[in-house]
Amino acid sequence: MQVYEQILSNIRQGRKMLAVLLDPEKTPDLDSLAAFINESRTDLLFVGGSGYAKPVDDFVEGLRRRIRPNLPIVLFPGDVCQFSPEADALLFLSLLSCRDGELLVGRHIRAAKAIRESGIEVIPMGYILIDGGSETTVQRVTHTRPLSDEAEIVATALAGEMLGKRLIYLEAGSGALHPVSEQVIRSVRQCVGVPLIVGGGIRSVQQMQTAFSAGADIVVIGNHFETHPEDIVKFSLTLNCNLKL
Repeated sequence: MQVYEQILSNIRQGRKMLAVLLDPEKTPDLDSLAAFINESRTDLLFVGGSGYAKPVDDFVEGLRRRIRPNLPIVLFPGDVCQFSPEADALLFLSLLSCRDGELLVGRHIRAAKAIRESGIEVIPMGYILIDGGSETTVQRVTHTRPLSDEAEIVATALAGEMLGKRLIYLEAGSGALHPVSEQVIRSVRQCVGVPLIVGGGIRSVQQMQTAFSAGADIVVIGNHFETHPEDIVKFSLTLNCNLKL
């Protein structure tokens, strides 16, 4: 089963999903990290980094050798060079919250031929940077303004769906002081029908559960697990437990 179909299948069954975001630049010890991942109920592994401008083939191959079978590795590229045909799928993302053509479609053009020829599963995704209370890595690298107006966020997500994006990602950004608010998640969920991903600033099980209860289908956690990899197990074990849906 392809990754996107697996996501849809989980949603139809009422299952919420946890994605662990791995930045190759910040993940030096794959052995210990993989041990926690294999012990957990993690659903997806996202690989990429906003400030990382190197190929990720070796990282993906090393990760594949260490993790349990059938755990999808999905590229979440922050740069054109972060493409590897060794992954299971690629999030082909457009930064919808900016007005820079290079981030909306320019880099995609340069990578499109190689991606198509690789045969990797491509999942079009609308990426929306949300104000998380501090300047984040994504903001510094892309020089884009995070959105804070709820109506604008909802309209942007809706436009993304109407443009054919198969996922919408609400991202407070790496290093955010606080995650995307429950109200914003709920408002976007009420307006779009495609799977909704939420990430950035999530440091506790309660914050993860709040995002799920508000309507997120997938929660992505990266920074917290970089410093507390053992929490991957704890967070994953609480999936689908006591959700107020």
